[in-house]
Amino acid sequence: MFLRKLALAGVFALMGTTAMAACAFENTVPLKSLSAGFEAWKSATTAMAECGNFTAELDQEFAAKQAAAFAANPSLYQIGGVANETIVPLINGGLIRPLDDLVAKYGQNLQPNQLIKVDGKIMAIAMMVNTQHLMYREDVLTELGLAVPTTWDEVLTAAEAIKASGKVETPLGATMKAGWNLAQEFVNMYFGAGNPLVGADGTPSVNNENGVRTLEMMKALTAYMDPEYLTSDSTFVQQQFQQGKIAMANLWASRGGAMDDPAESQVVGKVNGAAAPMMTAGGSPATTLWWDGIVIAANITDAEAEAAFRVALEGIDTEMVSANNDDAIWLIPGYKPGRLAGGAIATATANPPPPSYPSTTTQGLMQSALGNQLQAFFTGEKSAADTLAAVEADYIAAAKEAGVLK
Repeated sequence: MFLRKLALAGVFALMGTTAMAACAFENTVPLKSLSAGFEAWKSATTAMAECGNFTAELDQEFAAKQAAAFAANPSLYQIGGVANETIVPLINGGLIRPLDDLVAKYGQNLQPNQLIKVDGKIMAIAMMVNTQHLMYREDVLTELGLAVPTTWDEVLTAAEAIKASGKVETPLGATMKAGWNLAQEFVNMYFGAGNPLVGADGTPSVNNENGVRTLEMMKALTAYMDPEYLTSDSTFVQQQFQQGKIAMANLWASRGGAMDDPAESQVVGKVNGAAAPMMTAGGSPATTLWWDGIVIAANITDAEAEAAFRVALEGIDTEMVSANNDDAIWLIPGYKPGRLAGGAIATATANPPPPSYPSTTTQGLMQSALGNQLQAFFTGEKSAADTLAAVEADYIAAAKEAGVLK
């Protein structure tokens, strides 16, 4: 099964200066990576560091830096962590190199569904799959006699009951930080109705009944959230769960393992997962499917590229997975789905299934337009219709400038 990403507020660096026994070779080429900072990337880059001469920069804002850093000549980083969306500007800019030759030489243990191909060339190696799905406090729902919600309307009903009970501080959490996160929540729900945001010809399709319905549902949910929800990202929601402050959230699967970390969590064994809620009963889960993986910069020497690829593979091997099984839903041999992987698996195997997040320039431009404009609706500055009109205008201007819309 192949699905088409942050526990740090700033930047966290892992450095290795001498090779450790766990690495199959001693790296002598200075290497740096730039990626997201959630648990899976911590685990992968820690394993890479065992090869020596390696620095990992784990940064929640990595995507904003990556293109410029890889455009430098030589590139400021040799290894990049990417996902469906963040790989697009790197490909469009010619900033990452095809990996076919390196896979042929060193990738014998890679699985076919790890090889991300663009125009027939291997451009990335996927290490894990990810999706946003429902996580919930099983003890709270059980005590209140509530069934696990399957639609967003049912989430609202359950949230009202939880609020009335006073069992938790805030019934719901959500990754609705203004910008990319808020846009992604909209994308999830909009796609849940089975509608594309951008047509095949690049024309936007968001200022419509489905767009208004999506905004209205998102707004209704905020009545059960922390009042500062427009600053809430996945790290904040993870911490809300761990501290026992919320009962439900549509959270990234990559955050699941942290719920059972006794060093951080007060709710060990109490959080469970289910498929992402549907917008309409009988529809697909209102979410998108993602992968995360590695790329190698184009603006580096062949020797650096070879060393970078070998080090990267050391970070996503079976040994790493065995030591960090529950940090992700790995695409790597040896992975054994844990208790908290069930929600993501239920989401991905639903009938009908949710779509993969589109790895296209037009979707990236639409995501940016949504991120730029949606906040005005939630702050009361604009109506739903006016907000969506502003989204389309923002997208059209950017798409024309990019040459994908006439």
